Amino acid sequence: MDAKTQRYYTLALWLGWFTVLYNLLEGVVSVLFGLQDETLTLFGFGIDSFIEVLSGIGIVAMVLRMRARPDSERSRFERSALRITGTSFYLLSAGLGVTAVYNLIVGHRPGTTVPGIVIALVSIAAMAALVTAKRRVGRALNSAPILADANCTLVCIYMSITLLVSSLIYQTTGFAIVDSLGALVLIYYSFNEGGEAFEKARNASEGNCG
Repeated sequence: MDAKTQRYYTLALWLGWFTVLYNLLEGVVSVLFGLQDETLTLFGFGIDSFIEVLSGIGIVAMVLRMRARPDSERSRFERSALRITGTSFYLLSAGLGVTAVYNLIVGHRPGTTVPGIVIALVSIAAMAALVTAKRRVGRALNSAPILADANCTLVCIYMSITLLVSSLIYQTTGFAIVDSLGALVLIYYSFNEGGEAFEKARNASEGNCG
């Protein structure tokens, strides 16, 4: 492996670790504010960030393996991480679904969604930068797995936009139902990501993310 390729793999590794650490911080902040303000969409967004931490650890393991053996197949650790990630996404979908229905029935209203607006804007900017960097590295290495990871990060942007839109609508209109509707959109993305994680775990070769 030449020095230039080695540098790109090192950059991919740093991007993977940044993804893990960023999602860990985002998850803590989102869950705390989600609980404090009783905002379901923000809380669900935070739990999703924690699941993305598990996924990110699997990505780091993948990059380390590829750097050592570029043509190797998924390790047992990577497949186990994918199955745990998939199960977590399904559990999140179920929990959000039950809570969203309950909130709709009782007419629950969040205290405020300002933290959701701020967190969503920061997340969109951070994830957009990550997508750009991961695509650059993936193209330089001609690596389908790294490009697929960039597409997975793109899904995080969609979820951030969902949080932003639902938070803005509630904050400007007071339309309480929008919090539960935002959570339902997160369920859609979470359920799809869960299915994709299990699909990749069943295949020893690398696959794409949605």
